[in-house]
Amino acid sequence: MWNYLLLGLSLVAFVLGDVVPLDNNNIDVVLKSNDVVFVNFYAEWCRFSQMLKPIYAEAAEKFKEYPTGKIVWASVDSDQQPDLAQRYSVNKYPTLKLFRKGELVKKEYRSQRSAEALTAFIQKQLDSGVQTVATVDELSTKLDSKKRNVIGYFSQAAGLEYDTYNMVASVLRDECAFHLAVGAVFQADLQHGSKIVYQGPGAIPDSYNGALGDFDAMKKWLTERCVPLVREITFENAEELTEEGLPFLILFKHPDDTTSQEIFTNSVIREIPDQKASINCLVADGKKFAHPLHHLGKSEKDLPVIAIDSFRHMYLFNNYQDIHVSGKLRQFVMDLHSGKLHREFHHGPDATQGNQEAASPSETQPPPSVFEKLKPSHNRYSILGKEEL
Repeated sequence: MWNYLLLGLSLVAFVLGDVVPLDNNNIDVVLKSNDVVFVNFYAEWCRFSQMLKPIYAEAAEKFKEYPTGKIVWASVDSDQQPDLAQRYSVNKYPTLKLFRKGELVKKEYRSQRSAEALTAFIQKQLDSGVQTVATVDELSTKLDSKKRNVIGYFSQAAGLEYDTYNMVASVLRDECAFHLAVGAVFQADLQHGSKIVYQGPGAIPDSYNGALGDFDAMKKWLTERCVPLVREITFENAEELTEEGLPFLILFKHPDDTTSQEIFTNSVIREIPDQKASINCLVADGKKFAHPLHHLGKSEKDLPVIAIDSFRHMYLFNNYQDIHVSGKLRQFVMDLHSGKLHREFHHGPDATQGNQEAASPSETQPPPSVFEKLKPSHNRYSILGKEEL
């Protein structure tokens, strides 16, 4: 009898303890009813998961005094809950994902795996993602012209519209700097009621015209502005970018060259804004990323260079100056998606009306992907076998 009672008490302690096990029955409730949920996706057979488990529990214990609804440290046994692992695209163990207000944060936790580092990371996440300003002058001072800024103007710090803005700011806090201007001192900006304004580097301020109480609509509008079409790839974020699973369209440039980056960015915005979901447009330091340039038969003296890495092969945009020719960059991307880049590398240009015979087949292979090798480190994860890339 006592054994059953002790077993029952231990199970209750486990469920109500510092790390909450998630399954299909409770995950949606837990995610939606807490400001921040930090989830450890693990597998019992994975030695890295076993190493992290006590560290994760130690860090979680430091947050047990926080009020209900503020923070939950949780875990998913991915072998027992394979559909949850699939739902959140877990392809390595352990994977640490963060949720804010029920929304999955795009960036996984990839920093040091110590109790101190995990604690510091979550404490930072619990800070407000919004900077409150009291005067027009203070707002002007805090707006960084080099960053993507969002300003929410409200007559009072309460209500559905105010809450919706704060929720969206929490989800996108890593992408934009959010500011909150409340009260009569901002009356000039509140003549027509509350409003949301986006102000990016060198851009004209853009006002949100949707329903201020519609979380999904506001999030979509701000995501389109806060997440740029062109990002910089570094050795620090390469793993994160490869895990998004999209081919790379990369401008390799000299670190002191800002002109080619501006030209490339404008070309991407003009020609392939609709391809954001199918290719990652990136800028890379050509000196630091000399290795992929070498695979393309290029060096620092050839910069700037544009290429596509499909995670199988690399393809060169033959003439950088063609970026000034309307439609050339878009056709390069479309030829990747259609398979034409791969086909023509092996068999020469496709036959056309003026040339009914294709060129003789090539016996060479496109240069192998370099960035595929920058995927998750086998020294920190147990990698699952994934061949679709």
